[in-house]
Amino acid sequence: MMDTEIARVQMIEQQVRAWDVFDPDVLEVLAEVPREQFVPRDFRSLAFADCEIPIGFGEYMMTPTVEGRVLQSLELTISDTVLEIGTGTGFLTACLATLAQHVTSLEIHERLLKRAGENLADARIDNVDLLPLDATAELPDGTFDAIVITGSMHRFDTRYIDALAPDGRLFVVVGDAPSMDARLLRRTGDSDWETRSLFETCLKPLVNSSAAPRFSF
Repeated sequence: MMDTEIARVQMIEQQVRAWDVFDPDVLEVLAEVPREQFVPRDFRSLAFADCEIPIGFGEYMMTPTVEGRVLQSLELTISDTVLEIGTGTGFLTACLATLAQHVTSLEIHERLLKRAGENLADARIDNVDLLPLDATAELPDGTFDAIVITGSMHRFDTRYIDALAPDGRLFVVVGDAPSMDARLLRRTGDSDWETRSLFETCLKPLVNSSAAPRFSF
């Protein structure tokens, strides 16, 4: 237990903070949510390493540094509703749910969704709805204060803008390997938005994103 806590502190102080994540609420969440419980058993030794971790079906957990930047960029409040596209193991879901009022998370791989549900229950996170949906084909009804897309897109699909509430924020990674652009989009009007480039990274493409309607911005 002591070694785990030391590794967690080192992850936050030496990796996440070092990559310009200073929001105290985000750092507190990363300290409180037990990341090791969301990592597949065979990779528990890498739970706090700054590397992507295989989770099955060709998918990967984001690195702790990218997770920290995602959470910080969204500026979540306790009254926010969040749409997450790509549940994975549920770790980022748990962090989002701790910072916000409610999270709706979509996952195309139903076995991953089941495992994420178990992980979230073990962590006593209950303000989350998990849905087996392909976000490139359909989105839940309503709008959200924040949207997180955990896979990259060659070009952005503007349907996600319509799912943002006024002043809503959206995190997305756009481009092609090996260098992609992580961006924060903020809705400023019915058909207007502003975009800010955050950092360069490389994420696995969102499943079926190449077949979705696309718009470059």
